[in-house]
Amino acid sequence: MNLTETQIDTALVYEGSFIQVHKDHARLPDGNISTREYIKHPGAVAILALLDNGKLVMERQYRYAPKQEFIELPAGKIDPGEETLRTAERELLEETGYVAREWTHLTTAWPCIGYADERMEYYLARGLTHQGSQLDEGEFLEIFELSLTEAIDWIRQGKITDSKTIVGLFWLEKYLNEWK
Repeated sequence: MNLTETQIDTALVYEGSFIQVHKDHARLPDGNISTREYIKHPGAVAILALLDNGKLVMERQYRYAPKQEFIELPAGKIDPGEETLRTAERELLEETGYVAREWTHLTTAWPCIGYADERMEYYLARGLTHQGSQLDEGEFLEIFELSLTEAIDWIRQGKITDSKTIVGLFWLEKYLNEWK
């Protein structure tokens, strides 16, 4: 069965500094026409930065849309034309001050498939050396260390609720314990 929906037309509803909102008409597999509203996003990376002591480099950051603080993995959006590994290297240094000697791509996930084309590329960073953070203007975070066991417990306790972080931590747990 072919489930493809075919774009008939598109309208740019909003264009921001890095996202666009579109409203399309699409032909459905049964021939009917429906409206599809979605966000175009450049994609992002999330970094599981593992220190030599076995702890992860984590962030605490206020997020404006939900109006609260979150515990998160270091992460950031992919700049136009930028390779995802380069994004990961740049974001790790900017946000945490660390550079990594070893990088492993873990997976790609699509966090919001119902209304956005954003993809999240997950990287494991090891062999970390601290060089000093270089936060973007207007970016405020607290950096701290957390063991993977504690992080998984924080998910259970509801202290970590950010989906990219939950996915990344569960992937890392499987990778380190079962998938090597």
